Amino acid sequence: MTVRAVRHTGIVVDDMETALRFWRDALGLEIRVDADEHGPFLDEVLADPGVRVRTVKLAAAEGPTLVELLRFDGAAGSAVEVEDLRRLGPTHIALTVDDVDATRRALERAGARFRSAPAVSADGRAKVAFCAAPDGVMLELVEPLG
Repeated sequence: MTVRAVRHTGIVVDDMETALRFWRDALGLEIRVDADEHGPFLDEVLADPGVRVRTVKLAAAEGPTLVELLRFDGAAGSAVEVEDLRRLGPTHIALTVDDVDATRRALERAGARFRSAPAVSADGRAKVAFCAAPDGVMLELVEPLG
């Protein structure tokens, strides 16, 4: 058995339009799929009869991995404390950017909360900053150097 590719990262959001203003407008990801999903297949695969979800799949200019935003109908799910980068399980999404300082300024205007100023990695190969998106998802912004 071999994994051929990382397909996507799924992020449940409370408000799709707010999420799109961040992921599409501020980060510049492009919408590849915007779908209202429901029916027998989804009921079965999610083991959740009657489930209905809007999924928006977004892509960066490079690379095959997508970001999938999901907005489920009905009661909102519960939030988890995602800003603890030392907890078990998924902690962040790393994004390659051209200019981490310019990206920081744009994302702060879009509501992101930064943990610290960008810093050059110990090996000098990248400039890095961590921030929380408006829905709390932690992002690692990485600007390759040299």
